[in-house]
Amino acid sequence: MPVTDATHRRPVRRLAALAACVLLAAGCAKAGTAGTSTEAGGGDGKSPVKVGLVYSKTGPLAAYGKQYLEGFKAGLAYATKGTGAVDGHPVEVTEQDDAGDPAKAVSAAKDLIGKNVRILAGSTASGVALQVGPIAAQNKVLFISGPAAADKVTGLNKYTFRSGRQSYQDTRAAASFIGDAKGKKVTVLAQDNAFGQANVAAVKEVLGGGGASVDAVLAPPSATDLTPFATQAKAAKPDLLYVAWAGDTASALWTSLNQQDVFSATKVVTGLDVAASYPLFGPAAEKIDFLNHYFAGAAGGTEAELAMTDAVTKAGSKPDLFTPDGFTAAQMVVHALEANKGSDADTDALVKALEGWSFDGVKGRLTVRAEDHALLQPMFQVKLTGTGAAARPTAEKILDAELVAPPVVKMAG
Repeated sequence: MPVTDATHRRPVRRLAALAACVLLAAGCAKAGTAGTSTEAGGGDGKSPVKVGLVYSKTGPLAAYGKQYLEGFKAGLAYATKGTGAVDGHPVEVTEQDDAGDPAKAVSAAKDLIGKNVRILAGSTASGVALQVGPIAAQNKVLFISGPAAADKVTGLNKYTFRSGRQSYQDTRAAASFIGDAKGKKVTVLAQDNAFGQANVAAVKEVLGGGGASVDAVLAPPSATDLTPFATQAKAAKPDLLYVAWAGDTASALWTSLNQQDVFSATKVVTGLDVAASYPLFGPAAEKIDFLNHYFAGAAGGTEAELAMTDAVTKAGSKPDLFTPDGFTAAQMVVHALEANKGSDADTDALVKALEGWSFDGVKGRLTVRAEDHALLQPMFQVKLTGTGAAARPTAEKILDAELVAPPVVKMAG
């Protein structure tokens, strides 16, 4: 399976009482302006804060969207200590399905903003995040992107943040397998499409910029006989073969690489995808070096990870690759609100609360870089042991957040 970028991939609660208080439709919100005190029927309750989640509930990235949503619910429970409220203001979450379609996402975002939602989160796909971000800036609402990995989300505008990693961090993690890149030869094996070409560009920027010579073997996305491409990759005699592959032919690719004995000729690195993908590597699994954003248990039992795992497990599911992205998004939403006494009325104040914030997340210490809103975080070197349904990941090395940090970019708007 490929380095995971939710732009191009085509893959594969807390408690019911809490869900009842946080998963309400926008039309059921109490009267009044979100984030301000209000009198309701003579009572002294505070008005709710509305949060809109625009994510892939359906579509080709629905599995990723499901993980994100489960993580958000767990994170909201954790960050609010089970109350589902900040400073007495209930957090009401409205879900909107974008099905991975940027046009649907923009429509959903505009609809939510029209209903006085001033905090948006979600974006399973990078193409969606890159369209919703400008809408957030135009309307001065806070937007926290999720699994979307496109580097351009970082620094997109002052109102856009991210709760997941970005592609540059993937590539830096891959670079860690060969150490000093100077004088090394790197070959990228990928499909000749936008996803593959983007990975070639990233490797050239990171490893090529470090002194490596970088070339590529690109296969037509429609190719089913992958032996010629495995042969070309071996013939290139690289010090590192970086594989970025998406789609139904992944299993065939790894079989071809194994049959051509590529693994004995060079170090092969790729991204570890969701748990359901582990069997697809077949006998090649133990011969591959994996870079990784997260797998269940990767962080070694941080407080946040244990809380997330407990909540998701009790809800009948299991933590996976993008569960932390949802959990982190909820932590960020709650922190921004806490800094403003539960009010979302001043978006600039919400933004200020997040810029430069360091906190303990699922993966360890995370930092929202003030200059461009990159989320600095650790990454992992991983090995898979066992094959088929018995394949299990193990973190061989935790890569420090600074080691894999992307370069600072100028805020675009």
